[in-house]
Formats: sequence, structure tokens, C-alpha cells
Amino acid sequence: MGLIAAEIERQGIPTVAIQLLRVVAEKVGPPRSMFVPFKHGYPLGEPDNPELQHKVIEAALALLENPDLGPRAIVDLNP
Repeated sequence: MGLIAAEIERQGIPTVAIQLLRVVAEKVGPPRSMFVPFKHGYPLGEPDNPELQHKVIEAALALLENPDLGPRAIVDLNP
């Protein structure tokens, strides 16, 4: 995913990768990623919790508006 995100960014489209494993984000280094503390298979949090899922999506989109993030930035979600 990180390699795809990097290529999309080279084409001028900003991306955010939602990461379940911090070590993967650190090794692959997508341009911008958000680490989430959820179980595997649930990058937006537990099922049937739309409030939390919206919070995750809003936090990810907010990264696109943050000019202070450097290349390969990893941000932790604090749900």
C-alpha cells in the first residue's frame, strides 16, 4: 500500500494510509499514515460503531490539511 501511495503522490494526489501495524508503516514509509490501535481487519474500529468510524475517517482526512507533516509522517489516532 505504501508504494502505491507514493506513486499516487508523485502524480500530485495526496494520500493517507490507515495502518494497523506501526512497524509496516515505519518500514514501507508511505507519504502520510495514521496508526490506529484496532484489531486486524478493523481499520476503522469495531463494527456497528459509526461514531468511532466517522472519527477515524475525519482524523485521516485532517492529515491532508496539515502542512506541518513531513515526508513519511506517522500520526497516532487517539480515539
